[in-house]
Amino acid sequence: MAAVCVMVLGTSSGAGKSWLATALCRYYARQGLKVAPFKAQNMSNNARVVDAGEIGSAQYFQALAAKAEPEVRMNPVLLKPEADTHSQYVLMGRVDPELTALPWRARGERAWPVVRQALRELIDENDVVVIEGAGSPAEINLMANDIVNLRVAREANARCVLVTDIDRGGAFAHLYGTWALLPEADRARLRGFVLNKFRGDAGLLAPGPQQLQQLTGVPTVGVIPMQWRHGLPEEDGVFDDRSHAAGRVHTTVAVVAWPRISNLDEFQPLKNVPGVRLQWVRAPADGGHLDAQTDVIVLPGSKATAADLAWLREQGLDRWVAEHAARGGRVLGVCGGLQVLGEALIDTEGIDGNAPGLGLLPLVTTFARDKTVRRTEARFGALAGPWAALSGVAIRGYEIHHGQTAPHPAMAAAGALAHEVMPGLAWQNGSGHILGLYLHGLVEDDRALQALFGAQVPTLDTVFERLADAVQTHFEPGALDALIAP
Repeated sequence: MAAVCVMVLGTSSGAGKSWLATALCRYYARQGLKVAPFKAQNMSNNARVVDAGEIGSAQYFQALAAKAEPEVRMNPVLLKPEADTHSQYVLMGRVDPELTALPWRARGERAWPVVRQALRELIDENDVVVIEGAGSPAEINLMANDIVNLRVAREANARCVLVTDIDRGGAFAHLYGTWALLPEADRARLRGFVLNKFRGDAGLLAPGPQQLQQLTGVPTVGVIPMQWRHGLPEEDGVFDDRSHAAGRVHTTVAVVAWPRISNLDEFQPLKNVPGVRLQWVRAPADGGHLDAQTDVIVLPGSKATAADLAWLREQGLDRWVAEHAARGGRVLGVCGGLQVLGEALIDTEGIDGNAPGLGLLPLVTTFARDKTVRRTEARFGALAGPWAALSGVAIRGYEIHHGQTAPHPAMAAAGALAHEVMPGLAWQNGSGHILGLYLHGLVEDDRALQALFGAQVPTLDTVFERLADAVQTHFEPGALDALIAP
């Protein structure tokens, strides 16, 4: 029997589609149903590794919420922005150079047969497929080339809810305007409106929902309160610019938010570690004065390492990092951040660009045409200095990178060695306060969190259960079950 398809559409990016889709995955899965997530096309530099390649992080977590094994069919197209007008095209988990080179509007028709097949297979194999749209389904300039919103809804005969961010203001106008711009046949797919991120007195909403239903025939089925600390990594952008810490702050982790930051969602657990403040930095003033004994600067992953390194220098953040390191402060580079810490980036393949590095580790990175995409479990060897607590700790993570990194030959010959503390994956400087590693997921691993901060954070499964509880509580009684009723 074919699955029932429930689709989460939004009035805009950031309305809460990913959050709601994840919550629905767990809500239906804990009823004993076989559930799978699906998003035809995702644009994000936050990706996770599955057996056949990489998919957007949102679908990875939705699969875990659904108690399903994440796989490439759940996100057949992943667009990874490399510049404002260019993105890498990942089809069924692998980079497709031909589609990457095509103009935007030419890509959709080429990819649609693959998208359709993945969707049909998931429908045939599951009881419920929870589908996430992208942006808004009412972008009339994009409708003709759409392969992620209305075209998918029609193919799946989906029962749709439309979610909006009421905290932005204009929520009723956003809902009505989206409904009004949809073709009439697609309006009929809307089963309910959802007001997300609501703060204040719910009684003040009246008579808005009633008037909106009179205008559209669509009821408001859910009003979800603002949830600052839901624990789910955000799909796009820096997830929360505000600094938070539970209890007295003993450590600030300052993450450089360069323009092409990738896999930033891996730092989400730090928001839940007692005494740790997570600070996003775009200028030296954002980081302020960091304590060399306790605080950490993180250079995260990047989809355009050489360009982000140039930006770092333009902002004066290279000096800020160097001054912290000179005081003996901890610096952590992850993937692209590791590459930046070295002496040089060498690109003979036209992948990323050549550039001198920050010179904090005696390493050289050479970019290769083939992309390394794999899940990895590895163990740290003996570390020195302030990272010594990680000695012997095994972590699970993933690699997504073009570069291959090795000791600088001339510097090694002169005696300046980087200590390889995880074979082929991590290096440390002589004094021990600079650490670079290719493996994403360090602070997502409970063992590393315990070693570094003596703390644990809520498990993902606990997060998923809370999300499901939230939608069960804040949707109209019976509305979620009605969406999948025969």
